[in-house]
Amino acid sequence: MPHTTLVTPEQLAAGLKEGWVVVDCRFSLADSDAGLAAYHLGHLPGAFYAHLDRDLSGPIVPGVTGRHPLPDPAVFRRTMGGWGIRPGTQVVAYDDGPSAIAARLWWLLRRHGHEASAVLNGGFRAWEVEDRPVERAIPSELTGTYPERPPLAAIGDPSDQGLVLVDARAPERFRGEVEPIDPVAGHIPGAASRPFSLNVDGDGRFRDPAELRRRFADLGPPEQQLHYCGSGVTAAHNLLALEVAGLSGGRLYPGSWSEYVTDPKRPVAGGEGQRGS
Repeated sequence: MPHTTLVTPEQLAAGLKEGWVVVDCRFSLADSDAGLAAYHLGHLPGAFYAHLDRDLSGPIVPGVTGRHPLPDPAVFRRTMGGWGIRPGTQVVAYDDGPSAIAARLWWLLRRHGHEASAVLNGGFRAWEVEDRPVERAIPSELTGTYPERPPLAAIGDPSDQGLVLVDARAPERFRGEVEPIDPVAGHIPGAASRPFSLNVDGDGRFRDPAELRRRFADLGPPEQQLHYCGSGVTAAHNLLALEVAGLSGGRLYPGSWSEYVTDPKRPVAGGEGQRGS
């Protein structure tokens, strides 16, 4: 059976001997080159590197897209092939934080029909604390393109009827008290706040399934939930948390808040300068 949510360092160490593909997703919004620099200083054995802006996102169209639009499907399938991902290959993503960027890759793989996609629980720090090996060797990119397959992850839009909107950003951004990145503060009217950061403990490991189920219990069936964040990245963390909790079927609003506010006619709740109704 494939691993489809989380793996431990012990499981990953064993999987490396079986040909699992590992992808390093370390990234900093404050310094977009910091993750790649850290990768060159040391990464898990055989790991490829995925850059959030270049590999896990498509080109930004000012005034139209959000800050991290989804990559072109054909381009991303070539990227998957270059990492050696084939149907049935077990893939494990990791980063050095609470797994927010790793969850983005996890979701993208599922969006392209790849079930055997998991995240290293606790990320790079969990690997290091167990004194497991790291290396600097850069694996060679492989040839081939991942085949087009039916998606295993659903998307949605705030205009879709019958969906419960769930905001993964920090509470102060949801309330519109601060907005450090996007030009408009606040949230989509009617949305519920579920900060992704509360899905993990102080060590960056996901909380147990029962606790995660309680976090989302009052939002209704997962297939009726539409999760968003600032740019469609950390919302994937909430979707991974749902899967860990045994609640499958949640949807992602890929453009998220940064796309939503490109249309001045869309109403905004919270914060100063509310607009619309």
